[in-house]
Amino acid sequence: MKKITRALSFLLVFAVLACTTGLFAGATDSKNYYYIDAIDGNDNNSGTDINNAVKSIAGLKDLNVGPGTHFLFRNGGEYECAVTLTCEGTKDNPVVISSYGEGETAVLKTDERKDVFQLFDCSYVTISNLNITAPNGGGIWIDTYNKTSVGITIDNVYFYDMQNYKVHSRDDFQNGASSARAAIMVKGLPAKSRYAVNDLTITNCEVYNCANGFIIWGSWNDSQTPWCEEEDIDPIFNTGLLIKGCYFHEMDAEAVVVGMCDGALVTHCRAINCCQGEGVDENGEIEYFTAAMWFWGSVNSTIQYCEIAGQKNFGDGMAVDFDSFSHNCTYQYIYSHDNMRFMCNCPNHSGQHGNTVRYCLSVNDNGGRSTTASGKAGEHGFSFYNNTIINCGEFQIVNLYDSLFANNIIIPTEGATIAYDLDPTRGNTVTNNCYYEVMTPLIDFGSFNTRPGFAGEGFEGFEQYFLSDKSPLIGAGIEIEGDDCTTDFFGNEITSTNIGCYGGEGVDAPYEKETFIEKLIRTILDIIETIKHEIYVIFD
Repeated sequence: MKKITRALSFLLVFAVLACTTGLFAGATDSKNYYYIDAIDGNDNNSGTDINNAVKSIAGLKDLNVGPGTHFLFRNGGEYECAVTLTCEGTKDNPVVISSYGEGETAVLKTDERKDVFQLFDCSYVTISNLNITAPNGGGIWIDTYNKTSVGITIDNVYFYDMQNYKVHSRDDFQNGASSARAAIMVKGLPAKSRYAVNDLTITNCEVYNCANGFIIWGSWNDSQTPWCEEEDIDPIFNTGLLIKGCYFHEMDAEAVVVGMCDGALVTHCRAINCCQGEGVDENGEIEYFTAAMWFWGSVNSTIQYCEIAGQKNFGDGMAVDFDSFSHNCTYQYIYSHDNMRFMCNCPNHSGQHGNTVRYCLSVNDNGGRSTTASGKAGEHGFSFYNNTIINCGEFQIVNLYDSLFANNIIIPTEGATIAYDLDPTRGNTVTNNCYYEVMTPLIDFGSFNTRPGFAGEGFEGFEQYFLSDKSPLIGAGIEIEGDDCTTDFFGNEITSTNIGCYGGEGVDAPYEKETFIEKLIRTILDIIETIKHEIYVIFD
């Protein structure tokens, strides 16, 4: 292993001092490039061209840091850093921290309980093509103390081997990435200021063997008390968040938290074997709750085209989670499998409004029950349609108001049932669903209870959940008012109003219809299972 230098520490200490003495004030586009080479650099060099790289930042002379400045670390080297940066680039000429040359990607690391980068009051800074590791610390902390941050980009960064051990409570989300055991922490909960972090872009990153991935927070109110009365909520949302093409795996806790954002988009990401901390004590009592990708107090935001699998947290561990006053948010095109549950929404105050779950596929999410809304505050104007839920645990259609539950396929695992509210005054529409291996809910008389007619067998993969062209579910769904989706879960153009997440005309595959005797026997067994479940609930 190459000798580790403290190059970056010197650089950013200088940068902060330069900011405080006004050297950055009104800086013109410098276009200066500084090369740091832990392998062959020499501090007697100028550092301003690739053939005269310094070995450490201490060797740089007459720094001119402004928009367009690049700090480039030679690949193949390791650089110890735990630094704070306060600076501004421009949209066309950001301040860039990246790597250069052949060989293994440059590694920036700290062995201390600190963050590798603290970007405070920064705008238009790009961090790219680097590896970041912090066995006792965290990755990048972005915060705002005196002004709004705009235009930070983090691209193609590999975060690995950070704190990732068993805990007995939720992580500290207030004091940076190291306290949160996170790859990236934006602001904190509660926040330290009323300034937002806008147009943050995180793309093509990987997070491995870290407790938490990207934890995003805004500001909830003037008193910075997130747990408050509804009339005290006055959020400052982060806007323009984009998280795209990122891969999270082998993590004790959460991949992405979209907290207090307006218009955020998380897309084409994978969270595999996150939430590995089961969150229970030696007596099996729940200590804390974690989920892979969820909303907290956000609006008009979307999580889509993501695979979420392998969560073990006993209390949560779900793919779909609208939490704490999130409104008009959407999960769509989610492939959820082998999690504790598919969905558990947690509204508070006067409930959540306008949230949507559509064109999702859930397979083997059966470690616990799924619920449309936990608590009487409920989901209002909730839309849950064209989802395919296979081998799930107990599914609760509860605490909904003026909501739509339609065009879904739900097949519980053996022994699991469907629970539901019967209150007709809540204005819900539950219709045109398909149930199998379970009794049809009394609130959904117009639906199907039959074999769906999938093209394949078993639970592996997802293309097997195409529908046969002989399936009774082809064309059996209802048109959803306001639905703007043109493709189904599988990426095919929607050409038929079906039940489930497949929207085509059906594929050439056999469909074996149940005989009258088979359906009668199954119905009797379903009734027995439901009665057994109700007796268990009463006496538990």
